[in-house]
Amino acid sequence: MTVAGPTELLAIWEAGLAEQGSGRALLLHRAARPEAGPDALLSVPLGERAADLFALRRALFGERMQVTLDCADPECGAALEFELDAAELGPARPQVPEGGLRVAADGWVVRFRLPCPADLTAAAEEAAVAEDARRLLGARCVLSAVRDDGREVTGQEDLARLLPDPVLKRFGEAAQEADPAAESALNITCPECGAATPAELDIAAYLWTELDAWARDVLLDVHLLASAYGWSEPEILALSPLRRRYYLELCADA
Repeated sequence: MTVAGPTELLAIWEAGLAEQGSGRALLLHRAARPEAGPDALLSVPLGERAADLFALRRALFGERMQVTLDCADPECGAALEFELDAAELGPARPQVPEGGLRVAADGWVVRFRLPCPADLTAAAEEAAVAEDARRLLGARCVLSAVRDDGREVTGQEDLARLLPDPVLKRFGEAAQEADPAAESALNITCPECGAATPAELDIAAYLWTELDAWARDVLLDVHLLASAYGWSEPEILALSPLRRRYYLELCADA
């Protein structure tokens, strides 16, 4: 993977300040796959995007990921701090059978494709409640749907209304099996009380938080060195991190 330089990363960060979760995830994915257009990135399976973002994270910030969350037991509430290995979390890419995921249940035979980022965004925007979002997501991913009387059902609105719950449930199970990296589920045992605390690691949100902290640190470095030496931002960003740190130490000693 070709890693963007500090100037490009700062531009990504600046653009992301005006975006929310899905927009920031797309910006980060474009940094991981600069040769791909936005439409192509929005159409890849979720696990493929996650694998790309984990690879970008390793390239930018290394293998070790620091995670903090609170114990799920309300009587405990201890802060849990632990490390994760980005290489272990993000390598798996989806495996989809030819013709899509086939689900037969409740008098229906349905073939689905895997959900992609565009599906999640559209379902979240169109749904009034979580149950509606699940149905809309399933309907968007249908490749073909045939009832036991031989009638084929088309149209997202009809599919969202008619698809039985057992079909949607089995689709979710099949999608999870084919694309396990789509969700990074954690189950952490609290060392204080022993309670199991489930959590989901959103690599896009995690990576954005790291990029945000990095960008603010770099801009502070630029401010200090520009004030001390009169250098421009491009001149300062062209310095290696080691040389930049050395000049900052000289400023502190002066």
